[in-house]
Formats: sequence, structure tokens, C-alpha cells
Amino acid sequence: MFLNAERSALETLLPGLDGALSLCPLEELESTPSPAVQAFRRAGGPGLLVPAEHAGSGATPLQAVRVQRAVGARCPSLAVATTMHHFSVAGLVHSARQGTGLEGLLLEAVAKDRLLLASGFAEGNTGQNILRPHITAERRDGRYVLNGSKKPCSLSRSMDLLTASVVTTDDQGAERLAIAIIPAATPGLEVRRFWRTPILAGAESDEVVLTDVELDPQMVFVTEVTADGVPDSLNVAGFLWFELLLTAGYLGMASALVERALNRPGGADDDPTPFMVDVEAAMLSVEAVARAMEDEEWTDTLLVSALTARYAAQDAIARTTGTCLAALGGMAFIGSPDGSYLASAAAGLTFHPPSRTRMARPLRDVLGGLPLRIG
Repeated sequence: MFLNAERSALETLLPGLDGALSLCPLEELESTPSPAVQAFRRAGGPGLLVPAEHAGSGATPLQAVRVQRAVGARCPSLAVATTMHHFSVAGLVHSARQGTGLEGLLLEAVAKDRLLLASGFAEGNTGQNILRPHITAERRDGRYVLNGSKKPCSLSRSMDLLTASVVTTDDQGAERLAIAIIPAATPGLEVRRFWRTPILAGAESDEVVLTDVELDPQMVFVTEVTADGVPDSLNVAGFLWFELLLTAGYLGMASALVERALNRPGGADDDPTPFMVDVEAAMLSVEAVARAMEDEEWTDTLLVSALTARYAAQDAIARTTGTCLAALGGMAFIGSPDGSYLASAAAGLTFHPPSRTRMARPLRDVLGGLPLRIG
């Protein structure tokens, strides 16, 4: 059965979420505020990637991408929003391995209290380095003072905590990247409207502005990472999770359209391959990288594989959505906005960094034996 493995994984790890989402019309799920966000929280979604030793579900990469595809097939906005939450959690998990112990306590709180994390990690603007944060952290009187903004920032309206990459300076004056954990109620944190399109509005991707936000130094984890475009182990881990979860979610959106085409009136005897082969092949590529994450070292070589799977999925989505819309026909287009909405939402994968165009030269350099650069 189409999407059976994905929905089985979702039910196992986040019981009740698929059923709750299936009861709501797509238009309601994609609005803001979306009931999907609280359904995700109730199902224990915040702890999906939190390790079992910190009271989380401890999902493997393979389980996680299957969950995200199932979520995307029910609620595109939730898939986008939760990808950013999971991305933040994955960063904390990586940091906890070499951290002070506070990261582990925070992860446990995320799982037990079902806290939602918005991601203020740098993605950059067109033409700018996506590893370069737009938030600064300055030491003043024994505290960090943060200034800057992140836009768009998913879950901006529902977040309990903002996790943000910030640029600071060490005692020698060298710039370093750090991870800051900022409670949503912190004075100086403001959410401003940014997202103007109804497509994926339920992801709550507005602007978060920080103005002289003061933080205890324990809530700022300084790394040895620089913003020179060469991903270190933290960035490689983050990008691997980001690319795979994001791609799986968008494949889920296209899969929802495939499901409608397969189940349309009069279509029971049609050849299903024009609708499903491309997205299934793309998902197999995502799963191959997810399996490799469980067995192989996380290097830029594996990240190149993740980027390859992501760009292949973009092509698969473009072909599949057009084929499905044509099969559903004009009356379906007239009678319901769901088909055109899903096609529009699924096209959004193209707009996430790093774009294929921007990565053309770095990928060519990798083929020539140079380190991968992401800018």
C-alpha cells in the first residue's frame, strides 16, 4: 500500500498524530494558527530525535525521514515547521556529546515537557554565505547581549525556545560561531509578520527580532566553528539532517497528490507508475543516505550524497505534480483547491538553501578533489 511504511513509522513513534491530522480539512491544517502544531505536541513530536537516554523517542535517521514524509502527506506546513524543530534538536544532540551536561538536561526538558524549538540558524539571503549568522552575541558585564533577526523563522508563534546560531568573539578577538538558547518570553524578543503567501502559512514562518536580549552565559554554547563556508562536523551533521528531513517532507506533499491521483474516480485500473515511480525513487535515495548515517562517518562525502538526493527530489516533484494534476483533470481543479495547493507547496523545496545553482561550483570542485564548501 502506498505510504504504508511511512504511516506505520509515524503511528509507532508519534501515536495518534496521523489520525488527528486526517480528520481535519487541508485548508484548516494549512491556516495559521494551525491545529496541526498542537496535535504534534500532544503526540510527543518534540522528542522524536531526542535520544532515549534523555527521555525521547530516539528515532533513527531512517525512521525520521519516513515520519517526515508521512507528516508532509497530511500537512505540508507541519512538515516544514517540524523539520526546523528537529534540526535544532539534532544540533543539541551533537553538542551534548562534547558539552557541559546542560545540553542533555535541555534535551530531556524538550522531550518530557514537549517543548517546541524554533530555529534561528543562519540560512542567509540571496548571494550571502548561509553559514554566516545574522545575530551577534556580545559579552557585557558577565552576560551575552544578542542583537539581530531571523526571517523566515518557522514556529515563531508557537515556540517555547528559540535556538539560534550567533557570531561572537573569543578572548583573542577571533570570531566564533555559538548556539544560543533563548526562551520565547525573554524581554527584547519580538515576532513580526513576514510570511505573506497563504502557501505553507501554517508553518508560522515569520520574523523573530532580538533587540538587546540578555542571556546567561550558560545558555550560549561557543564552538570552534568559523563562518568560512567549509562545514565542520557540527555543520555537516546539521546539514545532513536538514536536507534529508526537508526533502522527505516535500516528497510527502507530492505523495499526497499521488495518492489523490491513484484513488481518483475511474483510475483504479490505470498504470500507477507514471504517478508514483519518480517520488518513490527519490525517497529511496533519501532512505539510502539515512541508512548510511547509521553506519558511516558523517563527512562531506555523505553530505554530497544528501544534496544529490535533495536535488533529484526537486526534479521528481516537478514531474510528478504536473502528471498528477493532469490526471485529476479540470473538474478536480475547479471543485477543490487541494490539488493545486499541494503542487504549489511541494515546489517549495527548490527555494531552501543551498540552491542547486549556488552549489554548482562547489560540487564541481568536489569532483576535482577539493573540500566541499557551502556558501
